[in-house]
Amino acid sequence: MALPATMTAIVLKGFGGPEVLVPEDRPVPRPGPGEILIEVHAAGVNRPDILQRMGAYPPPKGAPDWPGLEVAGRVAALGEGAGRFALGDEVMALLPGGGYAEYAVVAEDNALPVPTGLGLVEAAAVPETFFTVWHNVFQRGGLVAGERFLVHGGTSGIGTTAIQLAHRFGAEVFVTVGSPDKCAAALKLGARHAIDYRQEDFVAAIEAATGGKGIDVILDMVGGDYTARNLKIAAEDGRIVQIAFLRGQKVELDLQPIMIKRLTLTGSTLRARTVAFKASVARELEEKVWPLLTDGRVLPLIDTTYRLEDAAEAHRHMDVDHIGKIVLTTRHFAG
Repeated sequence: MALPATMTAIVLKGFGGPEVLVPEDRPVPRPGPGEILIEVHAAGVNRPDILQRMGAYPPPKGAPDWPGLEVAGRVAALGEGAGRFALGDEVMALLPGGGYAEYAVVAEDNALPVPTGLGLVEAAAVPETFFTVWHNVFQRGGLVAGERFLVHGGTSGIGTTAIQLAHRFGAEVFVTVGSPDKCAAALKLGARHAIDYRQEDFVAAIEAATGGKGIDVILDMVGGDYTARNLKIAAEDGRIVQIAFLRGQKVELDLQPIMIKRLTLTGSTLRARTVAFKASVARELEEKVWPLLTDGRVLPLIDTTYRLEDAAEAHRHMDVDHIGKIVLTTRHFAG
């Protein structure tokens, strides 16, 4: 089947609010050596897309200039040397950008097969959050069974993934969220302790729940004043992993608790990492997490779906509130 010459992509007409996201015709890309072209059926919406829309998170060199870090669909063309997948195979992929479109090119090593029984909307909600959680919680944070784990923003896409994976790998899961409904959602996913930060001080709540022993691994997307509070509730030899800073990137730290409790304060970003690095994470996910997706023990939580052309509305929704992932679907998606 011949590929079309053009496709719809959601491009940025400047930086600012959701209104800068506009559908536009763009050439259908062609895969290079070691790459595949995906006919996109669904694309995940993520917080980094919001930052890119606002001009705060530019794409890495060589990536498309429109947003979108994860897609799911069918293989539409193979670049030279690409041989793991066949035309028509269902795949999901982590992208450096360009997912808000009807077609996307990606290094074959950064694509994964869609697990049996998982739909393409659900598959599109997996790569960005699962890669991020696996690397930061299990690789950088070193979380192991029997430890206590805290994720701030527990009902975000990252949060709902982190709860499930930490629970399934044997951790005692704590979350902070902003409403009773979100507490209930987090507990249903596998959290043992859900703290509504609007109603109670999470530092006091965690100290009480752990008998003062604290948390072994903390995944933080908040930054700002949460940083000092994380130091207070970290256990001895605890690890604090920073992946965003919604309340500010510049903080003043007291070094004493880091020294006394032998804490590790680390962090990372994923988008600009090399194809080889992302491929190594993909292989671990396929080995250790894909069986959980296949048998339904872990599933992405979908909040809402929007048509690709309604990406601006999807961003308005994310700017306000959501539980789980927001996903865009293209004309290729059959439902």
